[in-house]
Amino acid sequence: MTTLIIGASGFLGGELARQATATGHTVTGTFTTAPGPLPEIQWLPLDVRNRDDITVVLDKVQPRLVINAAARRGDWAATAEGPGRLAMAAADRGVRLLHVSSDAVFSGVQTVYDEAATPDPITSYGAAKAAAETAVRLVSPAALVIRTSLIIGDGTSKHEKLVHDVSAGRAPGPLFTDDIRRPVHVSDLAAAILELASSAQSGIRHVAGEDAVSRHELGLLIARRDGLDAAALPAGRRTATGASDAQDIRLDSSATQSALRTRLRGAREFLSPATGTGTLR
Repeated sequence: MTTLIIGASGFLGGELARQATATGHTVTGTFTTAPGPLPEIQWLPLDVRNRDDITVVLDKVQPRLVINAAARRGDWAATAEGPGRLAMAAADRGVRLLHVSSDAVFSGVQTVYDEAATPDPITSYGAAKAAAETAVRLVSPAALVIRTSLIIGDGTSKHEKLVHDVSAGRAPGPLFTDDIRRPVHVSDLAAAILELASSAQSGIRHVAGEDAVSRHELGLLIARRDGLDAAALPAGRRTATGASDAQDIRLDSSATQSALRTRLRGAREFLSPATGTGTLR
């Protein structure tokens, strides 16, 4: 399958490109500033804020599948408006679109959210992601919107790097005990996205890990895996800082998981020092 991955130079996009290539897709990846490290795929520059850029790339690649794994915090045009432009261009060409969204579309008031939950963002990034979801679903009803949570890898995600920096004194603490998510491993998430891409599903799907953990517990799990000093990771409460960010958001992925071969492991499993990286049941 000819596949275009928007944001393939990023963390999730790079894993999607790697797995898609390994399973026989002919992959083109886009980037904003510099190509990613995969030499086996075609790389093209793309600014999703520019309608003409989108047209040129789609007409050049002529993909059967487009996966949008790009987002840019603090940039409404790229995060909210760009996916709408992409959805219009894909719909005009009859191309299947998968758009990756975020648990940031929720406030945390409800705590556990299934796919039918109504977005109620309280941050500008969450508002941008919610606006993108709405645009994609209105323009392209056959598209699939995939909400996910904190994306963890084998040492290279921004969340893992933060834990290392806090442990080494390069970044301030604390790690919050009342900021709770359901982290997912990047390899599980990418495999699930590609599996969903091969289905006829549309609408919204939640793809997150099964364990609800705080930012502090996540830090302790990373520290244990990587041999860091857990005592160097101070604990604190977000409520004590007066921050308005959402605190406890747990995506319910049970409906999606029941239909997937890919198993969405919990953080306590995939961050265990003895655990491998297999993703299939």
